[in-house]
Amino acid sequence: MTGKIAVVTGASSGIGRATSLKFARSGATVVAVGRNKDELAALGDEVGDEAGPVIPLLADVTEVPQIDRAVDEIAERHGRVDVLVNAAGIIGNGSIENTTLDQWDAMLGINLRSVFYLMQKFVPFLQESGGNVVNVSSVTGVRAFPNVLAYCVSKAGVDQLTRCAALELASKGVRVNAVNPGVVVTNLHKRGGMAEEDYEKFLEHARSTHPLGRPGRPDEIADLIYFLASDEAGWITGVTYEIDGGRAQTCAR
Repeated sequence: MTGKIAVVTGASSGIGRATSLKFARSGATVVAVGRNKDELAALGDEVGDEAGPVIPLLADVTEVPQIDRAVDEIAERHGRVDVLVNAAGIIGNGSIENTTLDQWDAMLGINLRSVFYLMQKFVPFLQESGGNVVNVSSVTGVRAFPNVLAYCVSKAGVDQLTRCAALELASKGVRVNAVNPGVVVTNLHKRGGMAEEDYEKFLEHARSTHPLGRPGRPDEIADLIYFLASDEAGWITGVTYEIDGGRAQTCAR
């Protein structure tokens, strides 16, 4: 990845943060996009001087003007993009009976709409560089789970967006893939409203619902994202790759 430019959204925390660290430590220049200024600054400090630079870019990917501004800044500063990682996302509870339109719109806005728009905006850069996209989806994109309706639908949309875009962009030399994690130890669920005590119970429950007996770690997902973005995956496109401790092979419970 030395000399390459990687744009990572959701870089303030979780999988996005781990991915930014992985790419930077492999020599890439990382444009870390997020909404938490302090966390983005801390990310650069954590990488240190022995890796590629991490350039924080404060932006809310649900706001079109902010995406447009971010793209313009990246174009002006770097002139190219080799990898786009769409890791920004939210989760929240709700069923077909009680999910409000506002909740639905918010979930699909950040988890799906922003992914579509960012991909669309960066296609010209990726076509020029022969680059690629890795989207962060979820096991809920391939399996149904109760009481997270909008989240499941948003991630299923990311999977289909990935496949369709991969087909359309293959002739332009742009690869598009996605990763589908199971439960990963991040602050995603707590930011979605889950109390600390409930989250600890949720992680304990994950030991029984994931055949390998534990939840995942952000760095494990980052390793797969890195592989899919690398030249070693040069003949892989349109995949939605499960990395879930076997979760997708079980019945929902």
